[in-house]
Parts: sequence; C-alpha cells; structure tokens
Amino acid sequence: YLSAVFVDPALLPHKQLSDCIRSVLSLPGLPTFYDAKGYAPLRELIAARLCARGIRTSADEVLVTTGSQQALDVVSRALAPRCIAFENPIYRYARLLFEVHNLRLVPLDLDPFEPIDFAAWERDLQSNRPGLMYAITSFQNPTGHSYSTHELERLLALARRLDFALLEDDWGSDMLSESDYRPSLRALGGENVLYVNSFTKKLLPSLRLGYVLCSRTAMPALLATKRLATLGNAALMEAALAEFLDRGYYDTHLTRVQRALDERYHLCLDALEELMPEGVRWTTPGGGPILWLSVPESVDLQALAARLAQRQIRIELMPQAFVGRPHLHGFPVGYAFYPPERLRAALESLGQELRRA
Repeated sequence: YLSAVFVDPALLPHKQLSDCIRSVLSLPGLPTFYDAKGYAPLRELIAARLCARGIRTSADEVLVTTGSQQALDVVSRALAPRCIAFENPIYRYARLLFEVHNLRLVPLDLDPFEPIDFAAWERDLQSNRPGLMYAITSFQNPTGHSYSTHELERLLALARRLDFALLEDDWGSDMLSESDYRPSLRALGGENVLYVNSFTKKLLPSLRLGYVLCSRTAMPALLATKRLATLGNAALMEAALAEFLDRGYYDTHLTRVQRALDERYHLCLDALEELMPEGVRWTTPGGGPILWLSVPESVDLQALAARLAQRQIRIELMPQAFVGRPHLHGFPVGYAFYPPERLRAALESLGQELRRA
C-alpha cells in the first residue's frame, strides 16, 4: 500500500505496551468503572505534555476520545455549526463525517506546491461565513502540507476578523523531526482554538485513543455528547496508555520512529529523483509519513492504479478527499509503512508504469 499513512508495524512498541497492560491488570486500584471524561491520570499526563509544547491547559480541559475521529464527531455534534470550512483536499473521513451531520461545506483550495492563497480563502470565508474551520496543521493528510508559523498567525487573524472558531487537528506534530520547530495553532491562539490529537497512527492503530482539548465552558456540551454516543472509553486501555507515558516509553518510541522516518524520507526522495520520469513532481514535507506526488494531466490515474495493482502495489487516488473537481492530479506516497528495500522496489515499479503512461 504505497499511499499508507501508518508507521511500519516493525517499529511499534508491542512489548512495552504489553508490559504496561499486564502491569495495569495487576494493580489493586484498576478502575472498576469508566470516567466519561477519560482516566484522570492519563488526562493529567496529556495536559503536562501539551504544556511542555507551549499550550497552556490543565487536565480539566482534556476529553479523551476513541481516536481523533470521535473527537471530530463530538465537536461537530456538540457545537453544531451549520457551516464548516476546511482545506481542499481534506482528510476524507472528516469530510464524510461533516456530510453525515448535514453541515454546509466550504472548501478552501490547498496546493502543497504553492503558498496558501489567503486572499482567495478570505473571499470564500467572507461570502460563506462558516462557524468553524477544520485545519490539519502538521503533515496534512493527504498532501503532507504543514503550515508555517506565519501562515498560522494569518489564519488566526482571519478567524478573529471574520468571527469563526478553529478546530486544529495536530496529529502529525509528534513526527516533526526535521522541519523547523513551530508552535501549534492552539499555542498561538489560546482557548479560542479547539485542539485534536491522537496516539493511534504513531503508537498502535488498534489502540484507538485520542483527545480533544477545549475551553472549560465548551466541555459540558462535548462531554454530554460523548456520553450519549459511547458512555466512556475502555478504562483499561486508558490506564495502560497512562502507564506507557509515565514510564517514558512514548518519548523513546517517538525518537526511534522519527529516526526511522528520516531515513525512509531521504531514501524516498533519492529514489524519486532517480526513478521518476520528466513531468512528475513531489513535495518535500521535511518529516511525517507522506508526501504528495503530482503527475502530468495526460496520465490516466485510474489506469495507472489498475496497472500497479497487477504488480501488487496499491495507490489511493482519494476522490472523496476533494470537494468539486480535483485541482491536484496525483496521489499521496507514504514512506513510513514499508521497510526501505520494499519502498524502493515499489517506487521503481511506479516509475516504470509512469513511463508507460
């Protein structure tokens, strides 16, 4: 799966997680009942990590969720904006979620090869007046785009001027190893920014734990909405994650993942430079798990995907990530999932098929 955003399973800390689960099971204080807001020690550890990143908060402002998807769902239903803006293309499951909730969509075109066209964004925001804007600020899925600090500040200024709230999905920030450090939108904008993050893709996909950070005034509505949907999360897994964080395993794991991603990122760039035909472009996100590969308009993407499938290579064309006719002609390439030798072999096959096209 050449478009995967997941991390290679061989890099995941299965043994340490197993140790933490066994440790929690042996504790006499294992929670008998769940806390709908989330296991209190876990929320405290999350808040401490956020404070270290310049986000002023406390455990009372953290709501633990079933991954970031539930966080988006809870915000969409609890705050009930009639109209929502977002980058186009967008994380496709967010777009489908917003449609299920019958929100009017305001797509803001994003080209990862160009600076953000804030003048065009402002025109669309001014004419549509959304109540909320959803933005993936680090290593956006599917383009790999990350906002610069200057772009984050311009977005905050737009939100203040046009009076809409911001929902930041910061899932990629822990993969920020080579790019320049930049604060999150929440760190710059304070509690006017709802903040979502997840441990899923970076730690273990089946863990399905994330959180939303909100103001204390917004928390009652979000908490009531979560209670109606799921009552609460599995306290056992929340306690195991708290143990994992408290032992320092997560930071050790992130260092290992960042080192591996840096190696695969450079291998991917070198292979693309060597193997891709003329007319093919790609972004250089500086970290994270994916980049965007742009191919000439003459290339039939569906036919390309079919030929690659015959070679047991899958690419994700993601038509559902776009609202309206796609303004980008290409697809994401993930370099985090495959070992280096398999990644190069897949890119070699891709280059051969693009030359045929």
